[in-house]
Amino acid sequence: MALPLERFAIHLCIAVLACFCTAAHAADANKVLRLGFGDIEGMDPQQSTDDFSRSVQQAIFEGLYEWDYFARPTKLYPNTAVALPEITDGGTTWTIHVKPGIFFTDDPAFAGKPRELVADDYVYSIKRWLDPALRYGGQPLITETIVGARAVVDAARAPGAKFDYDQPIEGLRALDRYTLQLRLTAPNYPIVEGFLVTLAVAREVVEAAQGDIRRRAIGTGPYKLKEWKHSSRIVLEANPKYRTIAFPTSTDPTHAELARSMRGKLLPQIGVIEISLIDEELPLLLEFEREKLDYVEFTTSVATRLVEEDGKLNAALAQRGIRYHPIPRSFTSFVYFNMEDPVVGGMTREHIALRRAIMFAFDTATLAKTVYGGLAIPANQLIPPGVSGHDPKLPLKSLYNPANARTLLDRFGYDKRDADGFRLATDGRPLTITMLTRPDRDMRDTETLWKKNMEAVGIRTAFRELQFQEMSKAAFAGQYQVLQGMSWGGSPLGTGIFRQLYGREPPAMNKARFSLAEYDIALEQFMHLPTGPEQLAPARRMSEIALAYAPMVPTVVRLVNGFSQQWLQGCYPSPFWYYWKYYDIDLARRRKAPV
Repeated sequence: MALPLERFAIHLCIAVLACFCTAAHAADANKVLRLGFGDIEGMDPQQSTDDFSRSVQQAIFEGLYEWDYFARPTKLYPNTAVALPEITDGGTTWTIHVKPGIFFTDDPAFAGKPRELVADDYVYSIKRWLDPALRYGGQPLITETIVGARAVVDAARAPGAKFDYDQPIEGLRALDRYTLQLRLTAPNYPIVEGFLVTLAVAREVVEAAQGDIRRRAIGTGPYKLKEWKHSSRIVLEANPKYRTIAFPTSTDPTHAELARSMRGKLLPQIGVIEISLIDEELPLLLEFEREKLDYVEFTTSVATRLVEEDGKLNAALAQRGIRYHPIPRSFTSFVYFNMEDPVVGGMTREHIALRRAIMFAFDTATLAKTVYGGLAIPANQLIPPGVSGHDPKLPLKSLYNPANARTLLDRFGYDKRDADGFRLATDGRPLTITMLTRPDRDMRDTETLWKKNMEAVGIRTAFRELQFQEMSKAAFAGQYQVLQGMSWGGSPLGTGIFRQLYGREPPAMNKARFSLAEYDIALEQFMHLPTGPEQLAPARRMSEIALAYAPMVPTVVRLVNGFSQQWLQGCYPSPFWYYWKYYDIDLARRRKAPV
């Protein structure tokens, strides 16, 4: 992917001309994109953990790259970068050139002056990922990958110390105003590719907000935050400083009609985005059916009300011009075990046997069919289809085997029972497995199935329900025994899912608090190989280890079912990124719709 000097010069000239000769056109304030999803944590790109927050952030902030709109499997696509990275020195040096003439939206921290996006903004934003004091607790893998990062991070971990953002890191530098260079300790394609989509924040704004930018969203993206009412709604409005862009191109004939319909349009076209914050999917469905929302996504059985058993959109809806977008989800749902818990944690034979027995006792095929209405597939490896590290040769089937579960429990000391027929722990005390989950319909249906499955093998269960944000906090703090209700993924690179069991990751990533040298070695092998088939051997080994020790058990891969109204144009939903800047609204069609 290295560019010759002459070719780079041409790209740079084109970028400069585009910035200074193409005035940003005004998006149409009459075109309002109406969306609906659950509440968000906040606007800090380096500290948010939920998908809904990221969706809003990707409209406000920008990375050097985004994931290609049309490509499946996807790949890096230049956003604020001039071109793809120049990769030299055997894969250990990555050089990226930032487009000049891109500006942040106004903020008092800029003292009334225009603030241009520069290479140093990406240096700072990546450093925020490394900071052990922030919510993720640092990023051990990128710390090990970037030359010189380890010393700076270790210094920040000393008692009373803070991360020194002014301390130079040899492998993370701005060579000049518009040139970023990464130097690596060893080739590490998935880690670097994943961090090249890092969204840029301005240091002045973060410092003026004393580190809390959850509500102070100042980026260079196509939209800016106008309003956020917690648990109610979010309103974004078009960024008047944003550059004019064109709809992406594709050589795939299946995209020809979509590309033709958007050809020649100056984007962004939509002037306002209104997001209704609705946690439950049934109210979302009702709002969509009333034509109050332009696009919705469902991951629960609610979608079966719109889709026939053959997987096709209901004929009456199709006649209304509604479009169905089945999206293979890039997340795997897991049951997590707290490895520090005295009952289910630990690496002794009896504790491993208990976790594996629970794994075999849970009927994930029925979970997919009944709770998710068939809009999910049972998982028997960590990585979902379409994501690097997924083994396509491993048949997709449930791990459910209650006979194996009973055998393990009987053999490893859980054979004694109380007066009600429930198993006792190996020390003869009552055994109750408490699951941390959240109080929505699907999770309660899951609880019913879980209780039935566990009782079938003699295990007594209890449940502790918290709203999603509180559940997340408890999970990261290790305040749980067994956890269900969280999935992980969102990237075309399987690294993020595998990192959940990496022994050097902080609890915000490694919720199970698992540590095993053999697993860590396999992950490091995976990271040092180019993204592709060569990674399958270490990926397969990591899945095998996870299933053998069962700190984190895959349950299902859920399908995302997107639906759009007839007047929404340019819509090609991705499991990896949010591209509202490429959408348009046909106002004439919307006006004709019944109210």
